[in-house]
Amino acid sequence: MHFFYVDEAGCTGNDLCNAEQPIFVMGGVSIRDEGWNETQARFSETISEYFNGHIPNGFELHGSQLLSPNGEGPFENDPIEKRLDLARRIFDLLEDRSHSVHLFAIKKASMAETDCRAVLPYEPRTPYLCAFDYLITYINDHVRNKLGRSARGMVLMDKKEQFHDEIERITYHRRYEGAAAHRVKWVVEFSYPIDSRKNPMIQLSDLIVLCTRRFMEVEHGYRDSWPGEVKRFYAECYAKMHERIAKKQLVKRGGRGMEHLNTYLASIRCEPVGQWRRRYGLN
Repeated sequence: MHFFYVDEAGCTGNDLCNAEQPIFVMGGVSIRDEGWNETQARFSETISEYFNGHIPNGFELHGSQLLSPNGEGPFENDPIEKRLDLARRIFDLLEDRSHSVHLFAIKKASMAETDCRAVLPYEPRTPYLCAFDYLITYINDHVRNKLGRSARGMVLMDKKEQFHDEIERITYHRRYEGAAAHRVKWVVEFSYPIDSRKNPMIQLSDLIVLCTRRFMEVEHGYRDSWPGEVKRFYAECYAKMHERIAKKQLVKRGGRGMEHLNTYLASIRCEPVGQWRRRYGLN
């Protein structure tokens, strides 16, 4: 069994014109069941070392608190370099443990300007729902084609009350409706919602999607005023995640009328611009 943890960043519902959050990202880390305990232990050890062995009661890692200018919550007033080093060590854990990352980023301005002609059981101009539906396609394809014939996937998601009914509708539709040949078969369970306070892998996924969102905002000209060292930090973080993505091309969904959805997803998908590694000196 492979666990696929899913969180999101930049969610503004159906508002596609939010100047503060122009990019939406959904994704996270995937872990094989045999590796969960070791990864969780390494993650907890890294957090404990940061706090000198005294993790605050009720601690939950929030990327927005860790990476705010002056630190917030348990990181308030901690030196920025200390906090950035913690983020780097957490991302290094992905490589050390050989975990995969799954991501889908949406440029909201492109979504606002593009029509989706596919017939779907949800509003395709809602970034959260559109990205979730795509990640089902991606994860099902990944398990089927990359992890072996006996492998199966389980999706675990953080709580998002406003979309609960739509998530239920999408998961039911993908598993039981439509042509049998195109139904999801390699994702055997969806666990929604789970308590992120009790699940460090959702917390890790939170950091993944936040750093991806901020890097994409830099890449697409929304954060030109940020200092160069800040831009490079997010590029560095994204480079580590990018290496862990199993299939970087858009995974196309099969079935009647789905060519319209594939075209739509390709037009709203947000990716780095050009020779991004070279521009940030990461080659």
